[in-house]
Amino acid sequence: MNLKQLETVALVAEVGSLSRAARALGIAQSLVSRTIAQIETEWGDRLFDRTGRGVVLSEFGKRIFPHIELLLAQSARLNDEVRNAAGIPFGVVRIGVLPSMTRRLVPALFADLRASAPGVRLRVTEGFSGQLDEQLESGHLDIAVINRYGPGPRQAEDILATVSTYLVCPPQHALAGEPTVAFHRLDGVPLVLPPTPNGLRSILDQHARQQGIVLDVALEVESLNTMKEVALCGHAMTILPLLAVDDEVAEGRLAAVEIVDPDLLRSIALGVTQHHPLSRAARLVLSRLRALVPRVASAKPA
Repeated sequence: MNLKQLETVALVAEVGSLSRAARALGIAQSLVSRTIAQIETEWGDRLFDRTGRGVVLSEFGKRIFPHIELLLAQSARLNDEVRNAAGIPFGVVRIGVLPSMTRRLVPALFADLRASAPGVRLRVTEGFSGQLDEQLESGHLDIAVINRYGPGPRQAEDILATVSTYLVCPPQHALAGEPTVAFHRLDGVPLVLPPTPNGLRSILDQHARQQGIVLDVALEVESLNTMKEVALCGHAMTILPLLAVDDEVAEGRLAAVEIVDPDLLRSIALGVTQHHPLSRAARLVLSRLRALVPRVASAKPA
C-alpha cells in the first residue's frame, strides 16, 4: 500500500466508476482495477461493490474510507508545510463563504492571491452558516465567513462587519415604496426562507414569539438564488442582507426595505477551524479576508 494507491481508491469512490477514474488519471482502466485488487488482497476484504452504474463503497470500504481521507489530508498538509518552510506560501486553503457574499468576495480574494501568492490555491464551499459551522468543526474547512446574530462573537472568531437585514419583494408591492418596515408587519406575509436549524430563522422566530405574530414560511429552500427567484415571481417575499440583492435592486427588478423595530443586525464573522493548525497559506488567506470582507460588506449598489 502507498499513497498513490490510496489516492486511486479515493478517486474511484468520488466518481463511482473505474473507467471515469482511469480517464481522470490518464491511465488504462486495467491499471485502476489492478490497484484496487492489490489493496483488497492486502486488506482481506472488498472496498467496492459493483452496481449497474459503476461502483460504490462496500460496508468494509465505508468503514475504512474516513481513515484514507484523513491520511491523504495529512499527507497534503505535510507537503504544503514542506513548501511553506522555504518561506513561500503554497498549497490548498479550504474556505467557506456565505451565498450573499460569494459573487463579490471570491473574485476579489482570487485576484488578490493571484497577484501576491500564486502558489496558494482556493477550494471554496458556499453555504449557510450552520452548514459552514459543521464543516469548520470537522476540519473540512480551514476558514469560513459566517453570519452571527446576537451579542458577541464565538471563540476564535473575529467580527469584521455588521449589516442590516431587509425584506425583499417585487418593486410593485405596497411595502416596496416605504423606507423601512416594522417587524410586526411581517405577520402572515408569505416568506421563502432557509430551513431550520438556521441562525436567521432562530432570530426571526424569537422576535415573532415576543411580538405575538405568526410568520408564514410558505417555502423553505437552501439556495439563495431560489429565494431570489421566488421573490422575483412575487409568490413570496424573502429576508436577506442588501449585498445579496444589490444588483437586482439597482436594476429595479427587486425592492429591499430595511426591517426595524427591532433592527435585525447580522454580524459577519470570520471563523477558523480548531481541528488542525492553519498552514502558512491559510494564515495568509485569513489576513487577506480580514482586509477584504469589510470592504465587500460595505459596498453599496451601483
